[in-house]
Amino acid sequence: MALHLIVDGYNLLAQTGRIGTGTSLHSEMARESFLRDLAAYRQRKSHAITVVFDGWQQGWGTEQREHRLGLEIIFSRRGEKADQVIQRLAAEFGSACAVVSSDREIIDAANAQGAFVMKAQEFIGKLQGPSSLTPVTPHKELDTGEDLRPQRGPGKKGNPRKLPKSQRQRSRQLKRF
Repeated sequence: MALHLIVDGYNLLAQTGRIGTGTSLHSEMARESFLRDLAAYRQRKSHAITVVFDGWQQGWGTEQREHRLGLEIIFSRRGEKADQVIQRLAAEFGSACAVVSSDREIIDAANAQGAFVMKAQEFIGKLQGPSSLTPVTPHKELDTGEDLRPQRGPGKKGNPRKLPKSQRQRSRQLKRF
């Protein structure tokens, strides 16, 4: 099944932390660098990627779409926020898409449409490539020898080392990225 990735452009760009002092989030240079990173990710994973940027304050009268670097780039029209465009795309693609945003309104709308949702911080780890493995947290504190795992209540049954079904399912979905 082909997966379509819909990215909240400025939301993810702000989370990358590569905006230096004196560089605006909306600058052309920051956007281009970000788009090159997404294009490299697309080359590795071969997902169709749509990046949506806000154009609602100083944008054009109509929605602007362009195809560059293998990405579809959308600037929302004046008066329309990128959030509305992303919600419309999530409704169009439904469960065949994944939405990357940390915006609560977008997350709720995408979940309602059956889309897989990934927060910006989660996706940044995937965007940086296979060399950036997530650090494994130890179960025991080395200095004190105390167990750092949460303790289970007396009414719980089942294997305490096994993650809940919803977390296992989300983990399987994340592996596709």
